[in-house]
Amino acid sequence: ATAAVTVTQDSLLNVCMDAKHHKTEPGPEGQLYGQCILWKDNACCTANTSLEAHQDQSYLYNFNWDHCGAMPEKCKRHFIQDMCLYECSPNLGPWIDQVDSSWRKERIRDVPLCQEDCEQWWEDCQDAVTCKVNWHKGWNWTTGTNQCPKGAMCQKFKFVFPTAAALCEQIWSGSYRYTSHHRGSGRCIQMWFDPTQGNPNAVVAQYYA
Repeated sequence: ATAAVTVTQDSLLNVCMDAKHHKTEPGPEGQLYGQCILWKDNACCTANTSLEAHQDQSYLYNFNWDHCGAMPEKCKRHFIQDMCLYECSPNLGPWIDQVDSSWRKERIRDVPLCQEDCEQWWEDCQDAVTCKVNWHKGWNWTTGTNQCPKGAMCQKFKFVFPTAAALCEQIWSGSYRYTSHHRGSGRCIQMWFDPTQGNPNAVVAQYYA
């Protein structure tokens, strides 16, 4: 039985999800771009994907951050970081879930985000403007890029997401879970870390696996 448990555990560690742009398995990527560089030693994303993650109108998902006017840079960097984590991290195995969608077979659900990462995201984005709580669905895609659905009002994030927890848990339909765990605790996933100190998320995945 122990052997079986170990196999299950190992299959959750150092894996890439089966989604739109992910590599089949993680490995070094010398040329990762910008904020995605944290994962260059072991990544599920290619250099090309990491570059596209930084574009305002990226071909990755044709998603437009500026759907209610220009998103402030200090806010946008959190969305870029969120995308780098999603596309590049090999440490999300314990939270990978099967989905039946046209563009991906797997997604992440309830990834325990460190409190600081979530709070800082909310802090830097509270004055950015959006018209939707859940960014995964319900957009008007008739132009080929996401636009606010008819009748949706553009409001500041702080009114759409009154708390940091609301932002992290609702914006990508439950991909993240707000936690009171702190960076370095080994109990929560960090969107931001110092790559010279190694990747702190590997031990977190191991703990939850």
